[in-house]
Amino acid sequence: MEQEFHRIKRLPPYVFAEVNAMKARARAAGEDIIDLGMGNPDQPTPPHIVDKLVEAARNPRAHRYSMSRGIPGLRRALAAYYARRFNVELDPDSEAIVTLGSKEGLANLANAITSPGDIVLVPNPSYPIHPYGFIIAGGSCRYVPVTPDGDFLAALDRAVRHSVPKPIALVLNYPSNPTALLAGLDFYGQVVDFCRRQGIWILSDLAYAEIYFDVEPPPSILQIPGAKDIAVEFTSMSKTYNMPGWRIGFAAGNKTLIGALGRIKSYLDYGAFTPIQVAATAALNGPQDCVDEIRATYKDRRDVLIEGLSAAGWQIPSPPATMFAWAPIPPAFAHLGSLEFSKLLMREAKVAVAPGIGFGEYGDGHVRIGLVENRHRTRQAVRNVKAFLANYDRVLEESEKTRAVAGR
Repeated sequence: MEQEFHRIKRLPPYVFAEVNAMKARARAAGEDIIDLGMGNPDQPTPPHIVDKLVEAARNPRAHRYSMSRGIPGLRRALAAYYARRFNVELDPDSEAIVTLGSKEGLANLANAITSPGDIVLVPNPSYPIHPYGFIIAGGSCRYVPVTPDGDFLAALDRAVRHSVPKPIALVLNYPSNPTALLAGLDFYGQVVDFCRRQGIWILSDLAYAEIYFDVEPPPSILQIPGAKDIAVEFTSMSKTYNMPGWRIGFAAGNKTLIGALGRIKSYLDYGAFTPIQVAATAALNGPQDCVDEIRATYKDRRDVLIEGLSAAGWQIPSPPATMFAWAPIPPAFAHLGSLEFSKLLMREAKVAVAPGIGFGEYGDGHVRIGLVENRHRTRQAVRNVKAFLANYDRVLEESEKTRAVAGR
């Protein structure tokens, strides 16, 4: 029996699935595809964190159900991190909660606070869960620019004045995935002031707080006086400590939002495996030189990629943060759009990237390139792309012929 389920109908086909399927077919045929598409850290989790996991897992009592809100020690470790990194004081019992990754936390909070027809303001382009977490929950999204500047603030004011019903929440994400844009405290202050006056919740995604280069450490929106009246912030262990598969993240801030998230989580999960939470506690409380090393590795890869592609004729802004480069499609290929360009790049250069359209309609002029391969593989990708660009006339001609045949 075929059935179109209501929530599924609101989700478009996953753009990345087409590129992933093409990549799988190529690899099955024996082709060496250099995958720079998914933001999946390739470096190992630091040994002292793994050792703590193993130690905790040897305790038979650790294999029982855990705590949905997170073990107390981990919530205290998160509060200690906010105190030393941002000079923000958190009550670990009422202003902090452990989630199964920041993505799961944001989606669950969206379900907790959204009623059918509610409007949420989301930057475009943005990480897919930012809009679709609310769409899945029955809400609707109104898009605002992603650039943290006067245009954003003007669009925010316009969106509130012309939305019926009035928006219930605003999503922020700086350092931004996919654009790598940064926001400062002055911008956060203006947004907090506006949203407090309008009675709008703020959900800030700070997953890339510790992956930054040549700039000051990115701030937290919770540093703004009064932010905790309306804001909650999501962080993650995935990128900072190379723990993506461990699925540990956090939400911190407004007590009402944390309480709502805790209530819905109590119905949905028992929390992460206790040894993982113990190891995450050791990561936050332990030596942080591993974070410096992870950051340095991404910086080195960034420089190899950006300098190499610049020499090849592809000018890409050097990202000041995150593990991604947000690359404008080369002018000769701009008419193709990001999905067709991504497929062409994989077919001709054996390099997989993420099409910008997957992050929203205003991302279609770009592709996202992940810093997820070592120097050797990154240099190989640059050489492949250089050869691809050097023959763009032939590549475009053959591509147009293929598309013409397929369109018959």
